Amino acid sequence: MILYLDTSTKEARVWLDENYFVREMGRDMGRDLLGFIKECLMEREADWRVLSGLAFYKGPGSFTGLRIGVSVMNTLADSLKLPIVGESGTREGQGEWRLAAQNRLVAGENDQITMPFYGAEANITKPRK
Repeated sequence: MILYLDTSTKEARVWLDENYFVREMGRDMGRDLLGFIKECLMEREADWRVLSGLAFYKGPGSFTGLRIGVSVMNTLADSLKLPIVGESGTREGQGEWRLAAQNRLVAGENDQITMPFYGAEANITKPRK
């Protein structure tokens, strides 16, 4: 089973193969994302051991959401010893990035670590000094 994750907006989107789950995360994504993924697995009556690969939507999108999602996925890939791939795309083409990621995983590709693609300069508050 492949775990696909998109955290490019305030919602977390999870696919376990073709099963789709979405949850509004907002500012709680850093705290709640891993638990949400675990709940998705439990709903499928599965656990971490059934995963064969990880696919991450690396952007463009929310700076903070992408950083949180990529951190969780890279940690899972390392700790579970799973291949991981990151794919970009458009918000309208949700199936396209997943298909590209699936094809790469089936072909035996592994980024080992994936990085976010923000699509623009990060909008970070400047110090007041």
